[in-house]
Amino acid sequence: MAEMRCTMLEKVNSYIWGKGLMMLLLLTGAVYTVKTGFVQFRMFPYIFKRLRVSKNKRSQFRTFSMSLGTAMGTGNITGVASAIGIGGAGAVFWMWISAFTGMALVYAENCLSAKYSRKSICGPMAYIRFGVGSRLLSVVFAVCCLLASFGMGGMVQINEMANNIGRIADIPVFFMFTGMFSVIFISISGGSRRISSIAQFLLPVATLSYSFLCVSAIISSECGVPDVFARIFAEALGIKQVFGGVSGYSISKAVSVGIRRGIFSNEAGLGSSPILHSSAENYRSAETQGMCSMLEVFIDTFLCCTLTAVTLLCTGAQTVYGAFVPVTGKSAEIILAAQMSVFAFCTVIGWSYCGMRAFSYIFGRCPMIFYFLFSAAAASGAVFRTGELWILSDIFNGLMAFANIFALLYLAKDVRKE
Repeated sequence: MAEMRCTMLEKVNSYIWGKGLMMLLLLTGAVYTVKTGFVQFRMFPYIFKRLRVSKNKRSQFRTFSMSLGTAMGTGNITGVASAIGIGGAGAVFWMWISAFTGMALVYAENCLSAKYSRKSICGPMAYIRFGVGSRLLSVVFAVCCLLASFGMGGMVQINEMANNIGRIADIPVFFMFTGMFSVIFISISGGSRRISSIAQFLLPVATLSYSFLCVSAIISSECGVPDVFARIFAEALGIKQVFGGVSGYSISKAVSVGIRRGIFSNEAGLGSSPILHSSAENYRSAETQGMCSMLEVFIDTFLCCTLTAVTLLCTGAQTVYGAFVPVTGKSAEIILAAQMSVFAFCTVIGWSYCGMRAFSYIFGRCPMIFYFLFSAAAASGAVFRTGELWILSDIFNGLMAFANIFALLYLAKDVRKE
């Protein structure tokens, strides 16, 4: 029975996350890239300028850390390894393409959110309701966002975290659940300020230490990094396949898995970014929030995912653990478990804010009830298997994307005016 249910869910998920939605996200991003005059290339000059003159640097960095932490989950490590395993090195190139167009998408999302948000209604819920004029569609988005926060943002991440801890320490399930519940509840019950402060502290440490280990593994492998990038481009564009006489199937596989993993990694187009950026003190500044959200996608995919990919391709390892062993020896498992736990935890507390805003939109402002329910649901990921939950979460994320992309296309003129 369970196997039949899982098969049905996989079929539904394949329809939602088929080529249609992926191409829709890619094409919408391409449309906004053109409409905004390739806004991606104006990101760094603008951010450097804002760093010199901004009076809200600390507040903006907290919001930036919370939003980036939501995107930089375990998918940046395990997801990239899976993408290369399925689609080859060429999948990395298509992750870059999805990230480039995704940067325009998150810019558009944040522009619309800044324009249409009200005191208690923000993000896609605001611009779908007040811009598109559909209260029903805004509620559908909020319900999917709430369920995705419990699933992909909570239980799935904690399950991954518990599995990593379980490999290095034998902790009884009751204590694992209780500990996870307590830490999550204490972290999120302080609202966006506490969540962003925790992310601001944890994320840079985990990111820098992970980057250091990746660079160390690359150096120890004595691999030519330019050769790795040449391989990525060759496999992505079919050069290797043409000269090897291989069919175009491997190329289409690289395109498909690369785009999908890129979207899953940076979450551009799903609608989570403008909800998180609504917590910033200057969230009404469409350009500031749009530029910062683009920087998050850049760091998530172009830097972190690329670093993981180059490490794997240089060392020839199938997993990051295998790549780290020559550098760290037997302690690789402990170090990687700690890093993945931090990334997973930052994702959990970041998604809790998205879920809280969706919960408040549907049921009214009852934050403590949500904090308790979310903490309990997320902590249960340490107890239950999450195979079906992964699929359900994918479905809810896909439904979020459909509602959000419809609004982005409908309100394209508003973004152009901004």
